[in-house]
Amino acid sequence: MDPVLYEVKDAKRFFQRGPSVIEAVGGVDLEIGAGEFVALEGPSGSGKTTLLQLLGALDRPSAGSVLFEGRDLGALGDGELADLRLNAFGFVFQQFNLIPTLTALQNVEAGLAPTGVDTTELRERSLALLDEVGLADRSSHLPAHLSGGEQQRVAIARALVVGPRVILADEPTGNLDSATGADVIDILAGLVSSHQVTVVVATHDAGLAARAPRRLAMRDGRLVGAPVAVPG
Repeated sequence: MDPVLYEVKDAKRFFQRGPSVIEAVGGVDLEIGAGEFVALEGPSGSGKTTLLQLLGALDRPSAGSVLFEGRDLGALGDGELADLRLNAFGFVFQQFNLIPTLTALQNVEAGLAPTGVDTTELRERSLALLDEVGLADRSSHLPAHLSGGEQQRVAIARALVVGPRVILADEPTGNLDSATGADVIDILAGLVSSHQVTVVVATHDAGLAARAPRRLAMRDGRLVGAPVAVPG
């Protein structure tokens, strides 16, 4: 059995909306092992994005705990969380979030720049990752001159450039056609072995979720109809 990377214990996340309290995540218990590829499937409003944000230290639980490598993310200081977001987690989003005035290569380099890596290594590592996702010949193109699928592959390369231990992808195929979306899921799945990372993908597409070795269904802020322990 892979070592446990995440332990989520009765995690809840509430939001105040005027006089009402919205329960986005309501008592989730979950373990994710190192080196797993997990799909978190659910419709809009099911809480999967909020849970992904808790896993990526982008938010803190209102109750319960989210442990990453044995560390309680909710108890860490802002500086410690920022360090984890920079070095341990790579993020991929539906909107690509590429900088429009930078080339594909420069967008990947931007992901590594805050770490202080020297210029030569920055360039070499970024070019190697673009080659890995099949975009070596598009490195000088601006995002506007790339297809949606190509932009998402640049975003994946940027997420990988710091050598993260986890890739968290929120609706990475939401703006893509089904064939291109399947290609992106296959690229993410391949990262588990090629980069020894854990990959968690949130998606509303049940067909794409079914491509993952482990699929978790989420409805109304809770996991339903799926085992939540790390597979043995």
